[in-house]
Amino acid sequence: MVDGTGAPPFKADVLVQKNIISAIGNLKSRGADRVIEGLGDYLTPGFIDLNTNSDHYLSLFTDPAQSDLTSQGVTTIFGGQCGSSLAPLIYGTLESIRKWIDPREVNVNWHTVAEFLKSFKRLPLGINFGTLVGNSTIRRALVGDSKRRLTESELNIFKQLLRDSLAQGAFGFSTGLGYVHGGAASTREIEELVRVVKDFDGIYATHLRNETTKLLDSVNETIQTAEKTGVRTIISHLRPEKGFGEQFEKAIEKIESSSAEIYFDVYPLPYSVETIYTLLPEWVRVGSLEMMLERVKNEGVTPLIKKDWPELKGEEIEIVGAPNHEYLVGKTLAEVAARLEVGVAEALIQVMKMTELRATVLERNIEVEALPRALSSGRSFIASNGNAVLPPSFVKPKESLTVFTKFLELVLQNKSMTIETAIAKLTSGPAKFINPRGSLKRGVIKEGMTADLVLLGKNDYGVKKVILGGKLADEEELVGQVLRRR
Repeated sequence: MVDGTGAPPFKADVLVQKNIISAIGNLKSRGADRVIEGLGDYLTPGFIDLNTNSDHYLSLFTDPAQSDLTSQGVTTIFGGQCGSSLAPLIYGTLESIRKWIDPREVNVNWHTVAEFLKSFKRLPLGINFGTLVGNSTIRRALVGDSKRRLTESELNIFKQLLRDSLAQGAFGFSTGLGYVHGGAASTREIEELVRVVKDFDGIYATHLRNETTKLLDSVNETIQTAEKTGVRTIISHLRPEKGFGEQFEKAIEKIESSSAEIYFDVYPLPYSVETIYTLLPEWVRVGSLEMMLERVKNEGVTPLIKKDWPELKGEEIEIVGAPNHEYLVGKTLAEVAARLEVGVAEALIQVMKMTELRATVLERNIEVEALPRALSSGRSFIASNGNAVLPPSFVKPKESLTVFTKFLELVLQNKSMTIETAIAKLTSGPAKFINPRGSLKRGVIKEGMTADLVLLGKNDYGVKKVILGGKLADEEELVGQVLRRR
């Protein structure tokens, strides 16, 4: 057993009654309705994924089982990341997620966080789920597509909505500063809102303003916010993009040397998955999606856009989502260019026009040589930045189905981490970060804790069995809990 606390592995039996771990030790004399023989394997707590897109792509509703995540040993996920959450909704619309998917895919019958979380009583999830409050979700409702600072009155309304949402169970607050609407938020505005989060002992998660040329400036902004407010902070999907490995190393050093309780999440994959409009030059990404599309369609502007793509590599960009244009899905930009008999830049412009900037692309833009440093950092957590089954118009990369086992394989084979430290990074570490008072009741194997458990192969670290709330995956219907901050 690797219990998640960081203690070395030890041999033990674990007795589960209903959904609770009721005894640990030599339990040979105890009777049980069902015995799972795990000799020669590792028993660990269920993994906790702090950053998923299952809410952004609405797969919480279209695939409530979330089996693509539980098959990796993940039993608890958190949404509401990158500034976009499914609640609270002032006007009952999901405009903030339309960069990922058509929000009309579901019927919205909630406004508040409490109502949103209650909606899962009618549609039980096969995984534990908690949410943050998205900055852009509220901000967009207050100012529309206007890229301006909030007035004092608007900021006060925002603060009250945030207080209400945290009181109703949200675990914290997120920003998507790299996106159009999130980027309009000033540092002062963020600090004012984050102080509310601190009052509720919540967390702050942020998608940086810039992940390439101004990476260090963006990290410094986040560190300063964390140090000024004292809020527990996490930088979402910090990744070493090609050509910026040196800045990435310096960014990690800054985070590790900060006196603030600041972390980052990372995944051991060679690519990023982004909405297609993020490939546009920064000067084009101004205003609403419709305004950006007008610029892309403008024949006088497109030459200037293409000029800003001098090193566009078509073979490294794959279209993984194209609503109403499924024939594009699974093709690289180079393949699309060849079919259209145009250059790569022109092919990208054409895809943007056809999909009205709603496509999703996979870009193989990660310096994999820099990943081991990030994976083994004491300030990092492992997160998928992914989701479960996508709509038919999407294709899911195979690597995304092995994020957590891939991490274990990498750090244990190169001996950069012990098994107990690696498991703690996936379990008790994120549990303490998200809720240090322990009311999550997950993350360690301990009497009285919820029985979320994973049986791992000792040689290949493959997932053999998953137990969620005392129920065995593939044999029983898994029923997760909707989690609320307490």
